[in-house]
This record gives sequence, C-alpha cells and structure tokens, in this order.
Amino acid sequence: MQIPPFSLDEQISEIGDEIEKVLIKVFRSGKYIGGEEVASFEKAFALAIETSYSVSCNSGTDALILALRSLNIGEGDEVITSSFSFFATAEAITSVGARPVFVDIDPENYLMDLDLIEKVITPRTKAILPVHLFGQPIDMDKIMAIAEVNNLKVVEDCAQAAGANWRGKPVGSYGDVGCFSFFPTKNLGAAGDGGAITTNNLELAKTIRELAVHGMPKRYFHTSIGYNSRLDSLQAAILNVKLTRLNKWIERRKAIAINYISQLSSIESIELPSNNLSNNSFHSWNQFVIRIMDNSFVKNIKSTSENVFDNTNRDLFKNELHRLGVNTIIYYPIPIHLQPAYRELGYTEGSLPITEKVCSQVISLPIFPELESIQQSYVIDKIKELFKN
Repeated sequence: MQIPPFSLDEQISEIGDEIEKVLIKVFRSGKYIGGEEVASFEKAFALAIETSYSVSCNSGTDALILALRSLNIGEGDEVITSSFSFFATAEAITSVGARPVFVDIDPENYLMDLDLIEKVITPRTKAILPVHLFGQPIDMDKIMAIAEVNNLKVVEDCAQAAGANWRGKPVGSYGDVGCFSFFPTKNLGAAGDGGAITTNNLELAKTIRELAVHGMPKRYFHTSIGYNSRLDSLQAAILNVKLTRLNKWIERRKAIAINYISQLSSIESIELPSNNLSNNSFHSWNQFVIRIMDNSFVKNIKSTSENVFDNTNRDLFKNELHRLGVNTIIYYPIPIHLQPAYRELGYTEGSLPITEKVCSQVISLPIFPELESIQQSYVIDKIKELFKN
C-alpha cells in the first residue's frame, strides 16, 4: 500500500462536476479578473472569518507583504516573529524593507514563546507577526495584550489555519490584519496560488485593495507604488465551491487527528500534539505533526541517504516509513534564522535552541479529509511495528 502525505484525488471526484460548471460559467462570462466570483468570495470569506472586510490577492506571501505595507511598516522597522515557519513569513518582512526579529518557540506547542516577545522589543519594533502553525492557534489574547501595552501592530499569519479559532473566535479576526494562503495543500485550497487579507478596519481594507492593483484607487490614478496581486476569477470560483465544505473537511481532519492520538499514545518515544493543545484552541489540523525524540528510534537502521544531514532519528524514521509505503513530509528541516539568505542577521547555531531542536525532530504524518480508515490504520500499524522492533 502507498499512502501519500496529501491527495486531492477523492476531493476532485466529489466536487469535480460542480467545479467544472463554475469554471465554464467564468470562461463564458469573459470576466477573468475581478467580477462576480471574486466579490462573492471576498464577502463569504469575511463572513467566515467574522471580519468586516476581506481583500483577495495572488498568494499568502503577497497577503503578508500587502498587510505590512498597509500598516506603513518598512525601512528601519523591526517585526517580531517565529523562525519555525515557512520562509515566506520572514521573507515578507524583508520584502518591505523591515527586519525580522526571531524569538524561540514554546516546546509544548511549537508556537512563539509569548514570554520572550517583550524581551526583544526595541524602539524600532513596529509589529508582532504571530504564526498559527500547522493550524494550531497561538494565544491571541496574550498577543493582543502585549501589542496594546507596547503600541504595536499585529499581523496574523493564518496561512495554514483557515477554519481554526482561539476561544471561539476565528484566527484572522484578532489582529489588525489576518493573512491567508489558498495554496492547493491548504485546508481551503485553490487550483493554484491565491491569498486573502482580513481586517475590521475600513481604511486598511481600502489601502490593501489599492496596493494590490498598482496603488490605484481609481483607474489610471496612482497614489503609491503598488503591485499586481489579484485573485483570478477562476480561482475565486473554485474557492466559492470549496468554502461551503471547509467546516466538514476540518471535522474529518479532526477525527483523523484524534485517531492518531488515540492509537499512538502508547509509544513513549513519540511526542504527539495531544500534549500541547490548549482548551481554548480549535486546531484546524492542516498538518499532524509528531516529534521523534532523540535516541528513541531503532539503532541498527542505517541511513540510505547521500545527504549528510539525513542522519537524525527522525530522518531514519522517515526513510523506513517511505520504504514501507508511508510518505511523510518534514515541516521544517531548517529554521529560518539559519537559512543562508538570512546570514547577515547574525543568528548562529544555538541562537534559538528549542526551534533548532524541534526542526530536527518533527515529521508530518498523512492527513487529509479523504484519507481512508484502512489507509490510516496501515500508517499506524507500520509506526507501531517500527518502534516495537
């Protein structure tokens, strides 16, 4: 049996006919930029996130850049964020001329350690950019309290967290702005790139919308240097179909996660997400991430990889699962602060020890709404066999 980490095959079978109908409708309309589908999606997405406004754009990365620009964050400013995230989190900060300042993560939940944020605030700090990693919300009450005391803006990175909420309120509705990605592997995924920014501030929404179309509040009148970052009508049409099913898909992801936790909890050498979930947190389970603890895996297995970095217990575990037909993904093997592109920031190995340790231990098991019970049972059985042996 071959188990993929993610698959759209069954989803396409389920909603393919409906998708085809809306795409043909858009093709025949001749309105490929903007139009009814985009307006409809923006309205529906704002309603889902419980914000007053939603502005669509080309990608989650663009969402972060547009959000930072709208808040006048730029050259000489600092933005506090996490190094345990996809590169775009920091890349967006750098793209507007600001400097990312990284804090270590909480070993219990892999999110920014809230107790470390105020320690790195300087007169140049303008914003906090918390990441709701893997679909798990960070404590937004504490984030907002820190921001208020220190007069900072808050940009929520919700790229992996559509459908998640903190204390019953959707992520993306707490900060000044929320930034979402609709990359195909996300819980709400397009058939290509796409993104959105949510906010309750009318002026911010207007600024973001103008920046996304060349800084143009009205046709051929440009008040700032903007971008060409628009969500295509075809992608909006697909997202309109999928948005109505998002909650159902998240419930299925939750059921898969609960089963993993139940079935793997007896393996002491694996740290499961059940150990780090807050009662206030509604996880949207974009990824199911476990940690393979040091010196915990089979000692006599030798790495078959030519990559000298693939020699941790986690990497050996991954290789063995792959041999057995279970395909996994590592998010993320190298923290952002140790990426060559950020060498000039001055971070070195050991700067963020918890982040670095976790990056060497985490691995994401297969999880998507259409994962069949027999497939998940196979994954679980193979994991148990590896540790039993």
